Amino acid sequence: MYFDHFSFGTIRIDGVSSEHDVIIDRGEVRKRQKSPSKRFADAFGHTPLSTEEEIPWKCHRLIIGTGAYGRLPVMKKVKREAKRRKVELVVLPTSEAIQILNGNPEATNAILHITC
Repeated sequence: MYFDHFSFGTIRIDGVSSEHDVIIDRGEVRKRQKSPSKRFADAFGHTPLSTEEEIPWKCHRLIIGTGAYGRLPVMKKVKREAKRRKVELVVLPTSEAIQILNGNPEATNAILHITC
């Protein structure tokens, strides 16, 4: 898997462009369905990442790209769940997350926010 391009609002993975947040689950790319987390938006000023979403937990490491400016909130419950499952959680701006992912790390899944 190769990340060709990332800029505010767009990402290109293996030559395929997306204009929405993506989930990478064991090499498969899909759109992030953030609607289950929208009910928490008022508390965070932005739709956060919550455990209400389908998080790709089947991994040793989960990378969360928090957007171009690192503003995606990650709820404490997500961090607690990662710890409970013994999944290393790496939370950093999306451009930095992509640098790690371009190294093709084994047993690593990701959630990438492509705006803010």
